[in-house]
Amino acid sequence: MIIGDIFERNAALYRSEPAIFFKDQTISHGQLLDRAYRLGNSLLELGVRKQNRVMILAQNCSEILELNVACSLTGFIAVALNYRLTSAEQFFILSDSLPRVLIFQERYHERVMEICLGLEDPPHLICIGASWRGDIPTYEKLLAAGSYQRPSLRAIESDILFLVYTSGTTGHPKGVMQIHQAQIAQARITSNACGAKPSDCLLGVMPFYHAGANNLYLAFAWSGASIVLHSCFDVIEVYSSLARRKITVALLAPIMIQMLLEAPDQLKSQSHQLHTVIYSSAPMPVPLLERAINHFGSIFNQAYGMTECMVGTFMHAFQHRPSGSPKDIKRLASAGQPYYNGELIVRRTNGTPCETNEVGEITIKSPATMRGYWNNTSATLSALKENWYYTGDMGYLDEDNYLFVVDRKKDVIISGGENIYSREVEEALLKHELVYEVAVIGVPDEKWGESVMAYVVCKGNRPTQEDLIEHCREHIASYKKPKHIIFIDLLPRIPSTNKVNKKKLREPHWYDAKRII
Repeated sequence: MIIGDIFERNAALYRSEPAIFFKDQTISHGQLLDRAYRLGNSLLELGVRKQNRVMILAQNCSEILELNVACSLTGFIAVALNYRLTSAEQFFILSDSLPRVLIFQERYHERVMEICLGLEDPPHLICIGASWRGDIPTYEKLLAAGSYQRPSLRAIESDILFLVYTSGTTGHPKGVMQIHQAQIAQARITSNACGAKPSDCLLGVMPFYHAGANNLYLAFAWSGASIVLHSCFDVIEVYSSLARRKITVALLAPIMIQMLLEAPDQLKSQSHQLHTVIYSSAPMPVPLLERAINHFGSIFNQAYGMTECMVGTFMHAFQHRPSGSPKDIKRLASAGQPYYNGELIVRRTNGTPCETNEVGEITIKSPATMRGYWNNTSATLSALKENWYYTGDMGYLDEDNYLFVVDRKKDVIISGGENIYSREVEEALLKHELVYEVAVIGVPDEKWGESVMAYVVCKGNRPTQEDLIEHCREHIASYKKPKHIIFIDLLPRIPSTNKVNKKKLREPHWYDAKRII
């Protein structure tokens, strides 16, 4: 079975029923498949062949979903390029994946011209935009030239479907290879965990360059459900959609939930039909979770996973008991229990399983695990060992197999649902001529969950905090830049290894927080 089978089945069973609501458009299941067929045939005419990459640079839009469906039928590989990255970061991904075609929204035309400059074999360019008047052909013109017949090229379950780039500790993004077989497993498992039904309607506000948005969409497409797609998260537009549409399910980062709770009463008082909210990308502070349950009801479910293995643990709504026993309340800070058909072992440094409540590295084995990293064998061998994915997250299992994630081995900082790697920020700061040494950590932030703090040792004169933050804008995406900079004469080090002791740097900031440093 391949992912494309889901959409052909939906078109056969629910052809006239809505599949996508986007702005003023309604696209039925039948129309979605027809447009995907035409896109697939048009890409074949452009010379795209099996396992060639097709990249899209766009905010959430129906064209992203159409491309994903076309790739799921033909064996092309879909690559969604994060529009929030700098041109240097985007260029790395472009030159690493080498797409045959790059589809982009009109607003990103100048950026596309910039990052394609210098490529020996630049991709075919296609522009999404009704007002576009340039020489580059438009997306709709491309579709108009394609046949309504099913493309002759057909994917198989071992084909790569998505290449999802996630930043690594070295500062270079890594392309996660997700094959059809793993995506089918993920869709089946997640659909079952969420109780997805054909009558469900998913709110799509998470960006589709993240695996989470696409994974949950496929889980509900598995059942024939529809999606209300937003270009990006906006509090007013979300409440408007909840009032106007029969939206039953939403995937939200905790920061989004907090922003919804801070909205004016006239927005919050509107009726809605939500019965399931899945939160992910970051832990939900217990006080925020309690506020969310008080307002929306006991509809919150937590999903813990990552791009590389997709499914890890799940905590159902009935397991969220803020008024329960001390054990129930403690478990609100957990990530839930392993998904059905998945295995999870917390390991010591020697690879042996930890005892109950013993902290170690979280490792996961599931049929939804990635094939590996694109063009990066060493990283693949480091992450995958005997079919187990080593997450780099530190945690422990309690006596009932609830997982508590207590630290991140790779020093990832999660701010507003975005992963920020300390090494990336450190390397950007070290490019400043007055910076000698730097250590970056995550510190508690009431709004964003965590924010970036940098401890900086300077060479003689000190730049201002504002100068360093502005300097970072030139090298990394704006959301990764430090919010706080502390100048220090000497970084603390671990005597045995001479490495910077980040635990000591974190202690003053996390001492009163519900987290093991």
